Amino acid sequence: MSTPVLLVIAHGSRDPRHAATVHALVRRIRSLRPDVRVETGFLDFNVPSVQGVLESLETEGVRDVVALPLLLTRAFHAKSDIPAVLADAPPRLRIRQAEVLGPSPLLLSALERRLYEAGLTPADKSSTGVVLASAGSSDPEAIAVIAEIAREWRHTGWCAVRPAFASASLPRTEDAVRELRALGCARVAVAPYVLAPGFLPDRIARGAAEADVLADVLGPSPEVARVLLERYDAARVPVPAAVGA
Repeated sequence: MSTPVLLVIAHGSRDPRHAATVHALVRRIRSLRPDVRVETGFLDFNVPSVQGVLESLETEGVRDVVALPLLLTRAFHAKSDIPAVLADAPPRLRIRQAEVLGPSPLLLSALERRLYEAGLTPADKSSTGVVLASAGSSDPEAIAVIAEIAREWRHTGWCAVRPAFASASLPRTEDAVRELRALGCARVAVAPYVLAPGFLPDRIARGAAEADVLADVLGPSPEVARVLLERYDAARVPVPAAVGA
């Protein structure tokens, strides 16, 4: 059986940094798994579109595709937009939709990597409060996941960890920064739980004005690439049919 093509589905953005970051991540994936063909499609703003990539693959004779949402939570895009696009794919394609990237211990490792690259050290953990700043969502499931990640991360030794959201939900980054100051944390760091630069990450950065440290977005970090390949491998293996089905 041929190895399924991995189609990375990104949201897209008018900000050119977004697509550049997505392409950098895809290059890292290709370097890690040269045996896997990796393509990129965008839902909006950028080309190629998801539909265009799927049509090209079908024309080439490709039959098996794993569609992987480049998303950190299961919110509207993962539950609605992407399934709708895939439902319109050429009928000869066999497409499996992989799970979103988060939550994953590897993503927590990537967040810490970015904080250390921004100037913190492991010795700073017990005196540093961290704002886990995500894009935000109107989906309660997605918000609950971010809150749970913050609780889990707190148990790894940070002074405190608070979730924050750039849109749709509260608190905002600046409010979480002030809350951590009020708690008595010696320093406050903001860790953007976002994959690529853009409008909402810029809002997070503005909200971090009173913080001591602002980490970079997750971007093409090796941990993100490993999570992505884990999701691909899990999706490419067909689930055994139930006995008697």
